[in-house]
Amino acid sequence: MSRTLTIADDLYQRLEDEARARGLESVEQMLEELGRAGSDFCPRKEAVSRIDNLRERLSDKYGEMPDSVELVREERAR
Repeated sequence: MSRTLTIADDLYQRLEDEARARGLESVEQMLEELGRAGSDFCPRKEAVSRIDNLRERLSDKYGEMPDSVELVREERAR
C-alpha cells in the first residue's frame, strides 16, 4: 500500500538536502531508514535505564564524585 502526502516545496527541498547529506538517493529512502531506526528505540531506552541504575548505585556507594575537569586542566598546564 502506498500513500500520497502533500507538503510544501521548501520542506521537501530541505528533506532532499538532508537525504543527500546522509548519502541517500531519495527522501523515501531516508524515511525508510528513519522508520527502521525508530524500532531501535526500545533497546536504547533499556540501555539508558541500565546506565541510570548504575549511576544511582555508584552514587549510593561512593557519594557524589568530584568533577575531574580541573584536575585535567592542571595536568595539561604542567
